[in-house]
Amino acid sequence: MATTAQKLKLMYLAKLLESETDDEHGLTGPQIIQRLAELGIAVERKTLYRDLDCLREFGYNIVKYQRSPIEYGLASREFQESELLLLADAVQSSRFLTERKSNALVKAIGKLGSKYLADDLRRNLHVEGRIRSQNESVFYNIDAIQRAISLRRKIEFRYFKYDEHKKRVTSKHGDGSEIYKETPVQLAYMDDEYYLIVWNDKYAGFTHYRVDRMQNLEVSSEAATRNDEISSFDVAKHQQRVFGMFHGESVGVTLLVRGSVMSAIVDRFGKDVEVLPAEDGWARVYVTVMAAPTFYG
Repeated sequence: MATTAQKLKLMYLAKLLESETDDEHGLTGPQIIQRLAELGIAVERKTLYRDLDCLREFGYNIVKYQRSPIEYGLASREFQESELLLLADAVQSSRFLTERKSNALVKAIGKLGSKYLADDLRRNLHVEGRIRSQNESVFYNIDAIQRAISLRRKIEFRYFKYDEHKKRVTSKHGDGSEIYKETPVQLAYMDDEYYLIVWNDKYAGFTHYRVDRMQNLEVSSEAATRNDEISSFDVAKHQQRVFGMFHGESVGVTLLVRGSVMSAIVDRFGKDVEVLPAEDGWARVYVTVMAAPTFYG
């Protein structure tokens, strides 16, 4: 056992530095030797310095901190602390994640930094007022959808909605069956939810489904539909036109808005939106939208 551990010495040393040091926290030479000894690895001081040099040559940014006593630490890594905190915040605020999956992902993110960052993330797990998903089917559905897109196959699934009693009701497809068979085109994240945009053969157009409401999703043996509309589909333009992912007829509209809300217009439709000044601080904005109830709302 000791011989095997000795062969793995550099790996254990790298893991120790990744876990217990960062740009603010270090370990002294004796502390590192003691930690390795607890793992059954005997290291002399001179050997330790050579091992640290080997890790530096391999690419680890190991710094010698001129403190009293002198410490050694991993000063930088693949992700900076601010980036990991940003990723954790995004995970914690995602509605489509269950609380269990959110906690597991944040824990995994914490392993990309030192134990000090992991402790900070654990203290910030709760997001006040966040309504979370009650199932984790979205992960398995996304995996199947990606495989179908890669294989250029259609997908088959059932789709549910909630009735007036808050019970799940399986929706009927256009042919009266409960099985939907569609060509997956693009996954989109909008309004805190994942949507799948598909091409519907019967109506010769695009529509979309909430990924977390798709059940028994499988990759079909039937080849996906291919046409010019699918190959030229632009998800960014599609998202600019829809409101709340409600489908409707695509129409051109003119909005008469105050100049004070132009920032919101740019946020919603992009900087290339066509705008012409009007009288007294107003402006006319020309956009293409889906004429759905949420747009008029």
